[in-house]
Amino acid sequence: MALQGPEELGEQVEEPEDLDDQDASSISPAEEITLPPGAGGDEVAEDALLLPWDRFSAWLHCICVVGFDLELGQAVEVRQAEGQLGHTKLTRAENKTSICYLSFPDSNSGCLGDTQFCFRFRQGSNRKSSLGCFLETTDRDAPPCLKREQGHYYGYVYFRQVRDKSLKRGYFQKSLVLISKLPYVTFFHSLLKIMAPEYFEKQEPCLEAACNDIDRWPTPLPGRILTLPIMGVVIKVRIPTCYDKPGTSQLVQSAQSDSLVSIVLPTIHEVDLFRCFYPVFFHIQMLWELVLLGEALVVMAPSPAESSDTVLALVSCISPLRYCTDFRPYFTIHDSEFKEYTTRTQAPPSVILGVTNPFFAKTLQHWPHIIRIGDMKQTGEMAKQMKVKKLKNLKTLDSKPGVYTAYKPYLNKDEEIIKQLQKGVQQKRPSAAQNAILRRYFLELTQSFIIPLERYVASLMPLQKSISPWKSPPQLRPFNQQDFMKTLEKAGPQLTSRLKGDWIGLYRHFLKSSNFDGWFRNRRREMTQKLEALHLEALCEEDLEQRIQKHTEVETVDLVLKLKDKLSQAEREQLPVRTGTLGKLKAHIEAVIQALPEDLQGILHKPSSP
Repeated sequence: MALQGPEELGEQVEEPEDLDDQDASSISPAEEITLPPGAGGDEVAEDALLLPWDRFSAWLHCICVVGFDLELGQAVEVRQAEGQLGHTKLTRAENKTSICYLSFPDSNSGCLGDTQFCFRFRQGSNRKSSLGCFLETTDRDAPPCLKREQGHYYGYVYFRQVRDKSLKRGYFQKSLVLISKLPYVTFFHSLLKIMAPEYFEKQEPCLEAACNDIDRWPTPLPGRILTLPIMGVVIKVRIPTCYDKPGTSQLVQSAQSDSLVSIVLPTIHEVDLFRCFYPVFFHIQMLWELVLLGEALVVMAPSPAESSDTVLALVSCISPLRYCTDFRPYFTIHDSEFKEYTTRTQAPPSVILGVTNPFFAKTLQHWPHIIRIGDMKQTGEMAKQMKVKKLKNLKTLDSKPGVYTAYKPYLNKDEEIIKQLQKGVQQKRPSAAQNAILRRYFLELTQSFIIPLERYVASLMPLQKSISPWKSPPQLRPFNQQDFMKTLEKAGPQLTSRLKGDWIGLYRHFLKSSNFDGWFRNRRREMTQKLEALHLEALCEEDLEQRIQKHTEVETVDLVLKLKDKLSQAEREQLPVRTGTLGKLKAHIEAVIQALPEDLQGILHKPSSP
């Protein structure tokens, strides 16, 4: 903008209408993290604005219990804390189709005992949360991979199946499911390990108590160490921030005053990469390329736990880049997108699917890349599938484990990481150490790839001297693919990576992908906000009182209105301005208003409509 001149708890549901071993150098105590001014927000001010059930809704949408009815099949028996005080309810499709069918393993899985897994499903309609402003604060400070989902929900499942002769089917089958927008996989699985056994023993009253516990939790703002009591247990955890150095573990320190803390979680979201990739670890570099490029991938696994863990491991292997296309850790034939994702009339969509039903081996034969995972429990046996398999050899879910694809990687194979992991298996290196090695490898590979892009995009920023307080902020220069490619000769990934290969071809393919589109949109938004912030700071350095002496009252009123708009924008978008800038702008506005006649002062002092 140019500035010219101066539902009740415990409801029995019928279908409603609406329903480690790391390098010491990479570890630093969480308490020592210093955030930029304003990051993390003002806890007292935020909490003062929260209504009952807002805290619960900041963590969870609702809690469901899914059982098996002989006539209806899978059905939601209980739904806790949904729709409290005006919070949105799940639609019929979300509730019935998605949650019911995705909360149980396929019948062929034979999951006796307790099984944990997660699924992800599309939100039925684009509904806004009443927590909008607060959630924007949370997302602003979160790393890309931990930002709240916009169009999807996560379902975190604890499924129990045990023999029970008193029931007609001969089995007790029930799932406790946490529905959330937050991708805190490790945290919610840990939470379910506390809640589910208690629920299966004591039923609904204990769920009511759990919901009330959660509604007293502090809100999940990045950078804070949170102490979370639940059902007599206390969890201590830290939500990472986008200001943390990638690859570091901001460990939560136990203190003497923590006598009540029962569980300290080292991570809220990271899965065990080595355990997940172990069955196919000869192909980890090729899999990294496929995920980076947003290729259509299907993971065929013997159980929902192995399916969902592997899909989540794939999505996280390009961290700190955010995977910007769709992924379904556990997908069934009942999913609302089943027809869309299995049609042969068009190319498979850019999505990663995790499946367990043998039916998919036939239905998805036309997909270009298929990963067949064996039983992860057999970790003592070294993976032997070194060669990529031909797609025509995949006929049933009983096919041998391995990667089935015709894809030719752009980069030469990194034999060093394979040897390092193999040596670790032979020497019985702890799983946590193997996981740390693999996570660091993926991080360095992704950073080597993304640094040249970051460097080029930074060069699109206008010079600071081109910013004038009395003109609109300058625009970013457009991204030019040819110009970017020219930079790779001297400042490409070869500066930081030992890998050889067709890096240029990999970049060309990546620039056409959803992952590039999502990354560049985010960077462009951040840089545009930075330009707005610099423009605002330049404006605050002007002597506005002297400038308005040369202008009419009408021009001065127009200036005040525009300054108020700038202030509103800065607060709404949380522009990255220097500390004190907004206070200085408010003082400027007040000083200009004071220079006007009293009748105009009264009009301009009226609060603007929200």
